[in-house]
Amino acid sequence: MLKKPFILMALFSVELIIFLAQACTPDTAADIMSPDARVVLGFSLNSDGVPHYAVTFADQEFIRPSILGFSFRDAPALSGNFKVLNITKQRKSSVWLPVWGQIDSVENDYTEMLVNLQEREKPFRRMSLEFRAYDDGVGFRYIIPEQENLSHLEITAENTQFNFAHNDSVWWTEADFDSYEKLYNHTSLSKMIAANTPVTMQTPFGFFASIHEADLQNYAGMTLKQSDTDSLLFTTELVPWPDGVKVKADLPITTPWRTIQLAPNAGALIHSHLIENLNRPNKIADVGWIKPMKYVGIWWGMHIDKYTWSQGPKHGATTQNTKAYIDFASEHNIPAVLVEGWNEGWENWGKADAYNFTQPYSDYDLPSLVKYADKKGVKLIAHTETGGDVPGFERQLEAAFSLYESLGIPAVKTGYAGAILPAGQHHHGQWMVNHYQKVVETAAKYHLMIDAHEPIAPTGLYRTWPNMMTREGARGQEYNAWSEGNPPDHTTILPFTRCLAGPLDYTPGIFDIKFDRYKKENDVHSTRAKELALMVVLYSPLQMAADLLENYENRPEFAFIEHVPTTFDETLVLNAKIGDYVTIARRKGDSWYIGSITDEQARTFHFPLDFLKPGQKYQLAVYADDPKADYERKPDPVVILKHDVTQGSVLELNLAAGGGAAVEIHPVVMR
Repeated sequence: MLKKPFILMALFSVELIIFLAQACTPDTAADIMSPDARVVLGFSLNSDGVPHYAVTFADQEFIRPSILGFSFRDAPALSGNFKVLNITKQRKSSVWLPVWGQIDSVENDYTEMLVNLQEREKPFRRMSLEFRAYDDGVGFRYIIPEQENLSHLEITAENTQFNFAHNDSVWWTEADFDSYEKLYNHTSLSKMIAANTPVTMQTPFGFFASIHEADLQNYAGMTLKQSDTDSLLFTTELVPWPDGVKVKADLPITTPWRTIQLAPNAGALIHSHLIENLNRPNKIADVGWIKPMKYVGIWWGMHIDKYTWSQGPKHGATTQNTKAYIDFASEHNIPAVLVEGWNEGWENWGKADAYNFTQPYSDYDLPSLVKYADKKGVKLIAHTETGGDVPGFERQLEAAFSLYESLGIPAVKTGYAGAILPAGQHHHGQWMVNHYQKVVETAAKYHLMIDAHEPIAPTGLYRTWPNMMTREGARGQEYNAWSEGNPPDHTTILPFTRCLAGPLDYTPGIFDIKFDRYKKENDVHSTRAKELALMVVLYSPLQMAADLLENYENRPEFAFIEHVPTTFDETLVLNAKIGDYVTIARRKGDSWYIGSITDEQARTFHFPLDFLKPGQKYQLAVYADDPKADYERKPDPVVILKHDVTQGSVLELNLAAGGGAAVEIHPVVMR
């Protein structure tokens, strides 16, 4: 792995370009292969001049010829009667260094094909298709250049098809223009009517794939909709404006990439960096202020009804309560404290201009708390819940972010719970995509990191704007507090679906699984050891230990949360079966951290520690389920085992039903 100073991580790039062909003779078909030749991405025009693409993996057809094109309001469709002007191909290879992430360097190695098209008849409109083939999948996008008599378009449909070759096994959530917070379905592809992406599937040939998008900017989010006539044919369904138009833009338009991650096994999907690679390089020159961190916070207490967000007798965000969190964070080397419900307006949730993002409640002394935290070596994380009132938030955006920077607050958790104002706009539509982008760019101006809740799904923009740290965009921990909860297999599906898109703020680390003192009818369908393991399995550079402080006090297993990093140099998937189990090992420096989780079935795993350095002695600590543990009947007990290991050792992990195990491995310094 490459070594580097922190500030230079995102700035260094070495690029090798090998031109395979330039200005190929115009033809009606062409293809490119991935560097390892397993992935083939083909382009063709049919006799009516309609562009198509197709994908094969390991000599197996995955996407049959599928139509590409657009429909517009007040203009003819741009979907046929094309001729090829020219086709260029080139091979590109580079390495870029993330500011933070699951590995310390990313290879960006692909073959590219640019197809330039023009209509055969008036008005002779032009469109380009850009294709890339990687070892771990493909990406393609549209480019509509500015041209004579065409400067603005209103897209009513992007007609991109995914014509699947087989009735694959698929993990998916129902399409929703405002939320991804649903449990996953596992069905045959033919039973998926409409879905949010990422959509992940296993083919009859054993390989895996996931459909999503990359570099989503100034465009609507994508869902997949099944054809009325063919159960294996899906079309891109974009999230609409209130008037039904999907995208409104001046030319030139460059769409997001449509991505298809491909892998020989489920674990290799997690190793894919296709989505990040299809984004643009880092735009923040000085990244020294961008610092991944763990935090605790006044949050879970509101969900279990111990506290309220609004001011009153059970108000959580008081000066006294926040000081207790600061003291705990300082004592346990946790860098930050999140406080929700600190600002005026929570009693008006859902109304326009409800919130004041610079004015604290009278029982929350923000300036003195910042000073108190600074003395303790702790930072506060701000929270800006909008209730969906986006115009009200934007009016205060500069003032709020300027205040937070002046106070030394390093990060902001944003929220958009509820219907978006103005009415008719959707969380995943173009208007909101542009709002989310405005927030992250304004945050960069004021040296603030962002944790976005109720967001658009990540599409790799954290490469371009590395202060976009993490997002929700999934059914998270809070559902355990006020619903039937997340079943044990939910977190064994997330790494292969939502987490392929980018970091997830799931808020793990609940120790009081039953919390009967506050709610007898709800609980976390997990063991405490599994909650520790989730700190590794569900990656986030801002990672919250979400429970109440009193549940962490005098718990030796909290040491794992103290020790586990939030950015890593290397990641290995040791085993994986979607919906059943997954084990992930991550290296930081010379130390390793492992998280292993299972569904409702108890399991025992054995892992050779062959990834350790030869000749080096290590001390291993396992935080495991007690032999009598069970997520329903006895979820709390954790056994801590410590012993020395070397590269030749075998790690045994015993996971209870609904359980897990967390492991840390540190080199022993020889004297």
